[in-house]
Amino acid sequence: MLKNYLKEKREFIDNSIKEYLEELKYPPVIAEGMKYAVLNGGKRLRPILLLMTLELLGEDEEKGIPAAVAIEMIHSYSLVHDDLPALDDDDYRRGKLTTHKKYGEAQGILIGDALLTHAFNVITSENQKVASDKIVDIVRLTSQYAGVNGMIGGQMVDIESEGKNIDLPVLQYIHTHKTGKMITLPVEIACIIAGAEAKKKEKLIEYSELIGLAFQIKDDILDIEGDFEKIGKPVGSDTDLEKSTYPSIFGMKKTKEILAEKITAAKEIICSEFQSEKVKLFTDLADYIQNREK
Repeated sequence: MLKNYLKEKREFIDNSIKEYLEELKYPPVIAEGMKYAVLNGGKRLRPILLLMTLELLGEDEEKGIPAAVAIEMIHSYSLVHDDLPALDDDDYRRGKLTTHKKYGEAQGILIGDALLTHAFNVITSENQKVASDKIVDIVRLTSQYAGVNGMIGGQMVDIESEGKNIDLPVLQYIHTHKTGKMITLPVEIACIIAGAEAKKKEKLIEYSELIGLAFQIKDDILDIEGDFEKIGKPVGSDTDLEKSTYPSIFGMKKTKEILAEKITAAKEIICSEFQSEKVKLFTDLADYIQNREK
């Protein structure tokens, strides 16, 4: 069920991204590079999570498409910049050349900048089905979770922690901000669009925070045990950069136990509040995050 759902929604999101980027023609390298960076594969987990949440809350998923596309643009920009020589210095992403390797380093920086900026244009100009006050809330939340109080803050602490022995609270800050905030964001945006009641919103956010942390823990595992052919990028980069990870602090056995605990807790939380048959997508998604190979 989940496999078919993810495939269907991924194609739907890809077509929406193409539609919103189609009008971009000039400068050619920016227009082409933006499309390359966003449409260069990817699971589309974040935008799909937004659409899933709208469905669970009984809201029209069409209302979430602009925000879903914008979130994927922001996520893609972060990967473009993450791969740059000044950060992780990666040559491959999703099995293909990273954006700066294909277009040049300066071009890669500007392509990432363009994706981030254009994301807010999409949220504000393509959202005719969402009330203006809700759009303001979506912009506020997106800028908060993508910025210094979210993804960027987590990225900064991650960089500062390279080559150091950090404690668990610092590692958790990195994971919950660098990765977790952008997984919670689509859920919270769906709650804004649907006007979700407080209790349902609370449980959905708790669920998203747990799978967000689990997603990053699994990334830590895959950086050691993963296969380039499956994950599409070199393994061992965390070790090369001397980053503290769950395996480096707890060892692999304990890390996998922690991952399983987060997944179990996420499934219990979502099932405690929702009885709809659509909730199975959320429990299956949690299992998918735990068992994914890329």
